[in-house]
Amino acid sequence: MPFMPAASCPGIVQKNLWDFSPIEADLSGSDACFFCLGVTSAGMKEADYEHITYGITLAAAQTLSRLNPQMTFVYVSGASADSSEQGKIMWARVRGKTENALLRLPFRAAYVFRPGIIEPVHGARSKTTAYRLLYIALKPLLGTLRWAFPNFVLTTEQIGRAMLIVTRNGAPKRILDSKDIRSVAQP
Repeated sequence: MPFMPAASCPGIVQKNLWDFSPIEADLSGSDACFFCLGVTSAGMKEADYEHITYGITLAAAQTLSRLNPQMTFVYVSGASADSSEQGKIMWARVRGKTENALLRLPFRAAYVFRPGIIEPVHGARSKTTAYRLLYIALKPLLGTLRWAFPNFVLTTEQIGRAMLIVTRNGAPKRILDSKDIRSVAQP
């Protein structure tokens, strides 16, 4: 799994995503991070899912907060993440634990995006086979779903626009659900 930082650092490949010390000089001076890395928890043991979801996210965020305390960090989590860290759903507990740890770091600002269904647009495709198949099956219904559940279905474009706006202007709260993300993204 290579790590490609923002356009200001093209060409960096970081093979060990739990240790960013070799590329700290390249990460210094950044003013924003959009952390969108994630894996499906399907078929994973909690320890393995936590090692990836919590471990990689915090390794990156701790390095970035130390190097760039004036940075805005935006983390894409998921609808129903469990901030109590005590619920019955494994992935939700791990995501909640990750969110809580991120929000405690000394960034200028940190935000958590909790989208529901994400509709890929402009050629975006999930790397997860099950999600790609699901999107193919749902494609004829997405317009209806967006109409019926306007605060649950977002496009990748809406999420990206909201991330840019929140980084520039802030947001009224630190954890934004789909409705909040849609509201921020409105032109």
